[in-house]
Amino acid sequence: MGKKAEVGTPKYLANKMKAKGLQKLRWYCQMCQKQCRDENGFKCHTTSESHQRQLLLVADNPRKYIDEFSYDFAKGYVEILRRQFGTKRVNANRVYQEYIRDRDHIHMNSTRWVTLTGFVKWLGKTGQAVVDETEEGWFITYIDRSPETVQREEMKKKKLRMDKYDEEKQMEFIEKQARLALEKAGTPVDPVYTELVRETDEEIVKLDMKWKSDKKLSTPVPSVNSAKRSADVATHNSKKIKTDIKKKTVLDEIKEQEEMEKEKKNRKDYWLTEGIIVKVVTKNLGDEYYKQKGVVKEVVEKYGAIIKLTESGKKLKIDQKYLETVIPALGKIVKVVNGAYRGEIAKLLRLDEKNFCVDIEIAKGVLTGQKLSGIQYEDICKIND
Repeated sequence: MGKKAEVGTPKYLANKMKAKGLQKLRWYCQMCQKQCRDENGFKCHTTSESHQRQLLLVADNPRKYIDEFSYDFAKGYVEILRRQFGTKRVNANRVYQEYIRDRDHIHMNSTRWVTLTGFVKWLGKTGQAVVDETEEGWFITYIDRSPETVQREEMKKKKLRMDKYDEEKQMEFIEKQARLALEKAGTPVDPVYTELVRETDEEIVKLDMKWKSDKKLSTPVPSVNSAKRSADVATHNSKKIKTDIKKKTVLDEIKEQEEMEKEKKNRKDYWLTEGIIVKVVTKNLGDEYYKQKGVVKEVVEKYGAIIKLTESGKKLKIDQKYLETVIPALGKIVKVVNGAYRGEIAKLLRLDEKNFCVDIEIAKGVLTGQKLSGIQYEDICKIND
């Protein structure tokens, strides 16, 4: 074989210009990592002594070389996906075209994967990316698990928790100041509205609508008796207001304060509990499950539940936002699932369909016999008998 051109000579530069860019894959030898420019050059290479020695080495342990080529190919592909596209959803073939622009890249026919589809599926199985197939081909989304990203996400979550904690402290401070202000100001007086009652012997006030010669309208003068009756009605209303204010005792105020503290303590953003009957209110699972009722068998991480459908007997794992409480018939037993009396067993007494609330009576425990009114629909639920 001829001697290679020295670096910097015209022949060396001419060879470099010819070799610039991608060459035909069929004239590339992956084992020797050598690209030939034409068929004659590739034929000469395959008959060379160096190529024959490389063939013998590969034949001794072919799996080792295939694993190395596969590792380098996957590393280069994922590196381009991470560096150029980040965590954006992108077509897998577009990333591959960016990868093969480098003329020294590892060819796929020397790896364990026969097609790009097989390689993309492998990335999805190993958890390096999220893959999905569409009419336009396979799309891929890189999953960034670098320590810097994980630390950044942890800092964001920590900041959100701190902001939430600060907000709760501020709300508690505002509520405390409001309570102190109410205690200093005393019990607020609510206005009392009474029905307008006309007396049967009330004198009728007449207006003189006759026009005088100077075109001036005469001014009507109310009677003395009418003014006196109005003053009597106002005095009566003021006395009634004072009487109503006196009816509210200190004991009632203490009870109201305890109710507010109970409500604040027991009111949560989750309400699922075992043994209650709920209804599926989402169509995303199909018409088979829509409006179906089931019994909560297990609560999963507070906000989810495993329910058993009453009709089909199938089990379903679902989030609470796709469920709603079931209101039984009057006289039936219910469970309070949220609010001040959370966890209590009660009897349903009355339905107020206009205001979407009910009246109940505690049926078990220390508070047995206590009646509660104005309980919202979503705060109670039917119990599985």
